[in-house]
Amino acid sequence: MNYSPNELQQIEKFASIYLKISDIAVILDIPADVLREDIADRTSDVSKAYRRGKAGSKVKLHSQEMMLAQVGSPLAIENAHRNLLDMKDDE
Repeated sequence: MNYSPNELQQIEKFASIYLKISDIAVILDIPADVLREDIADRTSDVSKAYRRGKAGSKVKLHSQEMMLAQVGSPLAIENAHRNLLDMKDDE
């Protein structure tokens, strides 16, 4: 399916707040199975917009987690350590 620049922008925004694909599809009046299939194609513009939205929010969350870890939050320290291990696994 072809997506307009406005739809791609909305998909990125909705993904950044971790809205489910099925909910995004309802809002944009797109069949959920079509949107899900298009997002699964990692070379498509819609997949890139969706992943960019998720990744942008992940950056913000990780940054906040690191700030909390640096001031001694035990849970944040544990999560930051897990993030580091995930990062090493992905290298």
